Amino acid sequence: MSHAQRAVIAIHGGAGTISRDTSPEELKAYHEALADVLRAGQAVLAAGGSALDAVTVAVQHLEDCPRFNAGRGAVFTHEGTHELDAAIMNGTTLDAGAIACVHRVRNPILAARSVLEHSPHVLLVGEGAEAFAAANGAELVDPEYFFTEARYAQLQRALASAAVSLDHDMPLKKEPIDPDTKFGTVGAVACDMHGHVAAATSTGGMTNKAIGRVGDSPLIGAGCYANDATAAVSATGTGEAFIRAVACYEVGALMAYAGLSLADAAERVIRERLPRVDGRGGLIAVDAQGNVALPFNTEGMYRGVARVGETPVTAIHE
Repeated sequence: MSHAQRAVIAIHGGAGTISRDTSPEELKAYHEALADVLRAGQAVLAAGGSALDAVTVAVQHLEDCPRFNAGRGAVFTHEGTHELDAAIMNGTTLDAGAIACVHRVRNPILAARSVLEHSPHVLLVGEGAEAFAAANGAELVDPEYFFTEARYAQLQRALASAAVSLDHDMPLKKEPIDPDTKFGTVGAVACDMHGHVAAATSTGGMTNKAIGRVGDSPLIGAGCYANDATAAVSATGTGEAFIRAVACYEVGALMAYAGLSLADAAERVIRERLPRVDGRGGLIAVDAQGNVALPFNTEGMYRGVARVGETPVTAIHE
């Protein structure tokens, strides 16, 4: 396999229950949104860019798209606010950066990247994270920027039913994956031409979540992990379960210690490890040879893969 053939990016935009009455136009819009993100990451890799840069660009695009629960389009907390989380990891150096519970950072993944590059710490939260992000050039926005009518209506339905919901599982009946029951996170993993891998994950969390709740997305090993020796992994699902299973690290551990292939390790985590702790969702993973795995145990997962020189492939249903 040539270096260029090895270069690949994979993304996800949440997993959950398939809506049965989605219009063909809406389905097409989601496929196009995923393909646009893939092309952005693919262009970085095609130019010889790093896996770290590719996943950064891809997740930034996902955060800017209001169709997904991260950045603009993030879900609401119980108090009607937004608390955003993100993490990124370099598989070559094992450097990582993460932020949690920020309200005004337009692109949480860029703030996480600045923690990776400019801080001796791995995880910053709340006001301290926002101050650090701003000091390192992150764009701050009025919290109103994250407001979307669809997510606000979702919160009202959740409050009415007193439910905590995982964005793509409660129903605006037109989204391909039911927004009221969706596990909403976005993420990207990539392998570059040099055989280096990286992972990035970003989320608005869960609709009607308690103030201060942090899920798996910004926790290294749970919702995001990368190591050139094994794999880069990004998860979406019931955050608490992914934390308890240390799901993303577990994929690499099964490869390193049990000798499993990427595909077998990813499947085992999704089919065996997660169900033990009532975990639902999926993950995307890539290894240093450019192999890709995208398993999930829900009805659907917004996902896609793009190899350098090939047309991006997107999918939603099983």
